[in-house]
Amino acid sequence: MTAKPVESSAGPRASAAQWAGAPERGSATLVRIMIFLALRCGRPVAQRILHVIAAYFFAFAPSARRSAREYLRRALGREPRGVDRYRHVYAFASTILDRLYLVRERYGLFEISTEGEELMHDTVARGSGAFLLGAHLGSFEIMSALGRRRPGLRVAMAMYQHNASRINAFFKAGNPASAPEIIELGHLEAMLRIRDCLDEGKFVGMLADRTIADAPAQIVNFLGRAALFPSGPMRAAAALRRPVIFMTGLYRGGNHYHVVFRQIADFSQPAPAGREAAVREAIAHYVALLEGYCRSDPYNWFNFYDFWHGADAPAEAAPGAGA
Repeated sequence: MTAKPVESSAGPRASAAQWAGAPERGSATLVRIMIFLALRCGRPVAQRILHVIAAYFFAFAPSARRSAREYLRRALGREPRGVDRYRHVYAFASTILDRLYLVRERYGLFEISTEGEELMHDTVARGSGAFLLGAHLGSFEIMSALGRRRPGLRVAMAMYQHNASRINAFFKAGNPASAPEIIELGHLEAMLRIRDCLDEGKFVGMLADRTIADAPAQIVNFLGRAALFPSGPMRAAAALRRPVIFMTGLYRGGNHYHVVFRQIADFSQPAPAGREAAVREAIAHYVALLEGYCRSDPYNWFNFYDFWHGADAPAEAAPGAGA
């Protein structure tokens, strides 16, 4: 079954875009404090002090707290307890802390297990590039540690301006020489840069679980209720005839990350039912994978806003992911 594309809907659009209209105050504040603590105290001490910062965010961000509670209720299949909600915030804070060490190439601090890494090796060997679709799930930056293990694995990140400037600023606080290439979306030349990167054998990484403004989106069942997911990344992959790989770096406590790669679609091959149907099916597959990891590792999804509000109002949602 496929999900129904969204034609127009002011309500869901306004709600789904709220993350872009409001500053991510938790992220910005945490980044500044993490840099100070991590560089002066070291990771073990910083992780203990992190509880104070996580408690502050937990106590003084009521809107984010309500939205997180709704998500956890769906992911856990029960009413989340206080310890569940705090654990969610602490996991978020921990991945932000670890970004600093990763951009400074202190990879030895982490224990990293992998699943599906051979898929990446095979794609690198073909040299044709691929799309790497992640989500606000765990740590995308952990890819840098894997890139060090596999030098041919090069990733350019495609993102919108407000995120691009924040990421660039963060890397300047670390090691600018190790900063990934950033492709700023929303400009006519972005697709040309994406194509050039793919032609050079690079992966183009995108986070595909947030919609923005009037960008094309599709309604898919996610954790039991209809939600909007952007269709632009999958349409770009189809237009450029490239494979699409799902990636997540799940934080599992302490210094352990589990990195997963799963094939979503391969648009380099002809689609028997046509490209549009293949795009819809690929988006549904992406959402199904995301839902599976939200259930297995529920404290790793970091969308602290009203993700579902109104998305099922204008149209019937097809069950692209298990309910």
